[in-house]
Amino acid sequence: MKKIILGFVLLTMTLNSCKTDSSEDLPVAPVYDAATQNSYDDQAIVKFLSDYYMDARGNIKPFTSTDVPSATKVKLADLNPVTLPSGVVYIMRVGAQPTSGTTIGTTDIIRLMSNSLTYQATNTNNVIAFTSPQTFRNGVTGSGVPEVDPGYYYTKQSIVDAGDVKSHSYYEIEGFGEALRKFQAYNIPDSDNYNLQGVIIVPSRAAFGKDPHFNYSGYSLNDRSFIFNFQVYKTEARPTP
Repeated sequence: MKKIILGFVLLTMTLNSCKTDSSEDLPVAPVYDAATQNSYDDQAIVKFLSDYYMDARGNIKPFTSTDVPSATKVKLADLNPVTLPSGVVYIMRVGAQPTSGTTIGTTDIIRLMSNSLTYQATNTNNVIAFTSPQTFRNGVTGSGVPEVDPGYYYTKQSIVDAGDVKSHSYYEIEGFGEALRKFQAYNIPDSDNYNLQGVIIVPSRAAFGKDPHFNYSGYSLNDRSFIFNFQVYKTEARPTP
């Protein structure tokens, strides 16, 4: 009976956090010791902030030989990024925050529109950068609707208690939640068009690091950093069980 219940719980979480992209072409990534990976993550974040900007809708875009920095295409590095003690970096997009927003609680049910990718920071020919990009979630060009109550933000206690690993950190990307609570939520319907609020960059040590984690993607998320480009459509307090 316990195995049946656990199977149902994991199936429910999988359906709630279903993968959108195939991982068959994911290359075998190098494995660095923790200190090296942490250093590479931080250096890759600095490079990313210099190499990308946000467009008029808040989407992250790379600079190219023809798409260069300008008054309307400003480097993320010049948009007042904030670095938390955990190493997480967040950017609040000016003009894209709610005027009367709602505080986001630690255990809230959120409705999140995002285009979020995961990378590994690697050293290739002495160039340290984020490589092997994989889509983690994409409602912006995918479903077109916000994701409801994602387990990587908060996992219900009942699911944690029913699992073999009874720890929220097995399921949750803690650095994402830490930074997301610096923002406020809108109170808009799922049908509204998006206007992305900003960016959260989570280095691997503030995500799953080298620890076991829930199978969100069909491939290992160890040593992988996350970049969330998002808008919180709504948040509400979770009902008491």
